[in-house]
Amino acid sequence: MADAKVIPFDDDRSRARRRPPGRADGEAAAVRALPGPQQGPQGSQAPEEVPGGGREAGADDAAREASGGDAGVEAGAGAAAGGWERRLAGGLAFLRRRITGDYEVDEFGYDEELTDQVLMSLLRPLYEKYFRVEVKGVENIPAEGGALIVANHSGTLPLDGLMMQVAVHDHHPAGRHLRLLAADLVFVLPVVNELARKAGHTLACAEDAERLLRAGEIVGVMPEGFKGIGKPFGERYKLQRFGRGGFVSTALRAGVPIVPCSIVGAEEIYPMVGNAKTLARLLGIPYFPLTPTFPWLGPLGALPLPTKWTIQFGEPIPTDSFAPEAAEDPMLMFNLTDQVREQIQHTLYKLLVQRRSVFF
Repeated sequence: MADAKVIPFDDDRSRARRRPPGRADGEAAAVRALPGPQQGPQGSQAPEEVPGGGREAGADDAAREASGGDAGVEAGAGAAAGGWERRLAGGLAFLRRRITGDYEVDEFGYDEELTDQVLMSLLRPLYEKYFRVEVKGVENIPAEGGALIVANHSGTLPLDGLMMQVAVHDHHPAGRHLRLLAADLVFVLPVVNELARKAGHTLACAEDAERLLRAGEIVGVMPEGFKGIGKPFGERYKLQRFGRGGFVSTALRAGVPIVPCSIVGAEEIYPMVGNAKTLARLLGIPYFPLTPTFPWLGPLGALPLPTKWTIQFGEPIPTDSFAPEAAEDPMLMFNLTDQVREQIQHTLYKLLVQRRSVFF
């Protein structure tokens, strides 16, 4: 397979502003059936009046209506056939580009076309039908320029990050993309490593994060890390430490706003009632979860519970008013970190009070 083109960040064609041909700004980038015309070629034209009076015109109404209905059915069938032909042609063109290497990735390995047309399409049924995610406050994410989204982390497996990525991709008015900062473990796992890079994820380090933010990207981080995603079920929705505030320092240096994000529903998909620490050490992973279904039911026990999710993006916290050297002020970083953490925790409690049921 031929190599794909690598697009550097300082290229004038910024990914955040690039759109595939024929797609308007702000339109969802996922593959969907192309809509056919609502009526036939003549369907939008008013029927000609028959001169000579109301009786003759009325006598022909039924005939015209019947013929118009038949034409509408034929036109609808033709439009559907044409839509499938376009989708098939588009799919074949996509495969040809993948085989020949005629596609672009940035220097981190992000493949926008593959993400929009394949990866998002695979995640969307889980997002819309299984977890039935409700999104609030997505307009708080800037329409252009960089921003750092800081969210709580939970669920034993990092499905919350993927659902947050779909939420931004599908619901933001400007059709923005979310670049997640992931732990080292993600990039040492076979297959997962390649998919993560293609989906726009990158290593959770200050250098990569700052580079993305300065390039005008939306970056997502979950400061709780493994402490959050692997906490016992009895500590659900209680935020763990947010590290040393490195994400605040990165936002200050890049001069971008911090957008707190609260996710409710992920805590219950795999209720972690135990941790086989010895087995985890042998496997080289942070924890080995024991849930009511896993590993007792085998592969079936690995299915997440179909909980109802809510993702809420809070009011952005601006950082552009601070001087560049503010990133070295430990007290300021502590205060901002605490402000973000408290805002997320308060919103979690608020959403939990409003929630009717874990599953509905």
